[in-house]
Formats: sequence, structure tokens, C-alpha cells
Amino acid sequence: MDDNQWLVVGLGNPGPGYAGNRHNVGQMVLADLADRMNASFKSHRTNSSVAEGRTGAGGPRLILAKPSTFMNISGGPVAELLRFYKLEPDRLIVIHDELDIPFDTLRLKTGGGHGGHNGIRDIIAATGTGDFARVRVGVGRPPGRQPAADFVLKDFSGEERKILPNLLGDAADAVELIASEGLSAAQLRFHTSKSE
Repeated sequence: MDDNQWLVVGLGNPGPGYAGNRHNVGQMVLADLADRMNASFKSHRTNSSVAEGRTGAGGPRLILAKPSTFMNISGGPVAELLRFYKLEPDRLIVIHDELDIPFDTLRLKTGGGHGGHNGIRDIIAATGTGDFARVRVGVGRPPGRQPAADFVLKDFSGEERKILPNLLGDAADAVELIASEGLSAAQLRFHTSKSE
């Protein structure tokens, strides 16, 4: 058994109609990671699509997983994946969109509540713990009076799409750094304010 193995889950909704939505940014980061590892996603018995590989020669082994369920019921597949790969929740990294963080900003943490995020809420309920790492990708708040639920189910704006590849790359870097050097090292790099 590889003792440097991590389950990395990107949250989102299934199907091409949702692929470009803000809510699916976690799965967009997984696509970036899979490209880096030259890995492709295959259907898995845990109601997920899975791609496996290393972040570099001798680097940590990452199991990238996209639950095939809708975001709000991601917990079942995540709990099954942990059981299948015989991993504890402290080896789980979940990537998800975050309304309370400005667009083009990352925040990393372990533990805590769900902060109103239904995907995280369901994972905590299914695994019985909140003690897993989260890569929170800022999508910002909706403009005006637009409901948050509508906002996250819309695609990124044209202006945002220009910056999006850098944000996805940073989030993928953060996952690799958590797996190789730990959360504190990753926070040190990604929590410093960006120069305007």
C-alpha cells in the first residue's frame, strides 16, 4: 500500500450542461491536475470518475475523483472512495467553489463546518467528520440581488474566463503542495495577498 496517497475530490454537477458553471470549478481543477499527470478519468464502482497518477517522480500518488452525483449528494461517493482506497479523511482534499471569497483568490483549510456549502455539508454527514483539507476557490458574490443559487449555476463571465486558467493552475499547485509538503506550507504560499 502506498503510504503517500491522497484522495482529491473536485465538486460539481454531472453532465456537459454544467461543465462551465462556477459551481463546477472543483472539477475544472481536477482536469488541470489530470493533464499534468497524463491521467484520464474512467468510470469507477464508487459512483465516480477516477484518474490516478503521481505529481512527479517519487511524488505523492493522487487519486482524482469526480462524483457522478449532483453536488448536494457528493457525500456517498466520497465515503465509498475512502473505503475503497482504505484512506482516512485526513488524506482527503476537497476542491470546491466558495461565494465568500473574491474571484481569483484561494483559501485553504482543514476542518471546520460547511459554511453553507451543500456539497461539503453532505461529505461531512457521510464521512462523520469535517477533518479533511479544503481548497476553496473564490467565485465571489453575485451582483445586485441575483440569488446565490442562480449565480453559481452560471458560467464564468468573459472577463473571468481570461483569468480562470491562472486560478485553476494555482488551485492545482495548492493541491500538489498540500500532498507533498502539508497544509501549512501551502497556506504560506497561497494566503499571501496578491499584488494588484
